[in-house]
Amino acid sequence: MDSTISPVSEVFINNGEIEWQPLALTLVEYPKGDPIGKFFALTSLAPFGIGAGFVTLILFRRDLHTIAFFIGTLINEALNIVLKHLICESRPLARGHLYNEYGMPSSHAQFTWFFSIYVLYFFIIRLHHINNNSIISAVWRVIIVGSCLALALIVSIGRVYLHYHTTAQVVVGGIIGFMFATIWFTVVHRVLTPYFPQLVSLKLCEMLMIRDTTLIPNVLWFEYTTSRQEARTRGRKMAALKPTQ
Repeated sequence: MDSTISPVSEVFINNGEIEWQPLALTLVEYPKGDPIGKFFALTSLAPFGIGAGFVTLILFRRDLHTIAFFIGTLINEALNIVLKHLICESRPLARGHLYNEYGMPSSHAQFTWFFSIYVLYFFIIRLHHINNNSIISAVWRVIIVGSCLALALIVSIGRVYLHYHTTAQVVVGGIIGFMFATIWFTVVHRVLTPYFPQLVSLKLCEMLMIRDTTLIPNVLWFEYTTSRQEARTRGRKMAALKPTQ
């Protein structure tokens, strides 16, 4: 069978003057044969996993606070881009055309520390009213917050280890992420949250099924018990409708 090549593909193949550039957004280099470097390279992809988690939660949960949290991460990234082009400090290791952006401050450090500190504030301030003060609940909080902080620390160390950033660039990125997480959580908690009940009453929010779970102490337990009760109710109704033999 003869293979057919489209005119566009033929132009790319026969044109030796075209310079191909990899997508540096997800490309992470590490020393060949270095398992520690490979581990740090894998952890550098954590922001993309967190972003995918945000999109999944927003699509399936549609909670206003999750949406506000995600908007904060986008603003944090925009702030990082602005600061990089204002400071214009190069990275410690030149990698040709792979990375042509600046390195001060580190976007990975700023993102992960923003995320971790925001989660810390959420558990300490937003979830302080939960009545379930069992040991298991406390352990889970420590595990979640500790894992987020550990991830931020590992990613920050990895960016220096792989020579994508200097120590100063990572430290500054972490400080900015910490500060902006504090500011954004204050804005969401003090300014935006009181308006959530009004926002969910809008026609657009009702069409998109956006909800406010601020006053529900344990959303996971609430959804579990509600769905189980609904399933039992429907099961009894179906059993009552079955014809008797």
